[in-house]
Amino acid sequence: MSVTDIRLVSFGYLHGAPPAFATLVIDLRRHFRDPHVDPALRHMTALDVPVRRAVLNTSGIRELIGATALLAEAFDAGPAEAPLNIVIGCAGGRHRAPTVAMALAKRLGKAGITVHLGHRDLDKPVVERTAAGDAVATTRS
Repeated sequence: MSVTDIRLVSFGYLHGAPPAFATLVIDLRRHFRDPHVDPALRHMTALDVPVRRAVLNTSGIRELIGATALLAEAFDAGPAEAPLNIVIGCAGGRHRAPTVAMALAKRLGKAGITVHLGHRDLDKPVVERTAAGDAVATTRS
C-alpha cells in the first residue's frame, strides 16, 4: 500500500478557493441539487439526518462516492508513496460536500484505509444567495 493516509476535507466555494494542498478536487456545485434551496434544510448542516438523507438520495451521489473510493484505491495502489488529499466542494460547505466527505470516509475506512476527515466551512454562517446563485449576505444560525 503506497498511501498510508488519506486526508478528506469538505469546503464551500463561497467561503474561498479549494485548499491549496489538494491532490484531487471534487466540485459538486453544478451537478447535484443543493439542499440549501429547501428552506427547511437551509440552516441545517450535514450533521443533521434530514440533510444527509436529502444529499445521499440525490441521483448520482452514491455512484460518485463509489467512483471516488475507487479512484482513491487506485492512487493507493500506485508505485510511489505520497499523501492523497481529496477536497470536496459545494457552494456553502454545509450540506453536499460534508455529507459526501463523511460517506466517502466511512467507505474508505471499511476498506482498511486510514482517513483524516475535516470540514473547513461546515460551521460557517449560511450564505444567502439570489436565484442566480450569487452570494448576497451571510446570516448566523
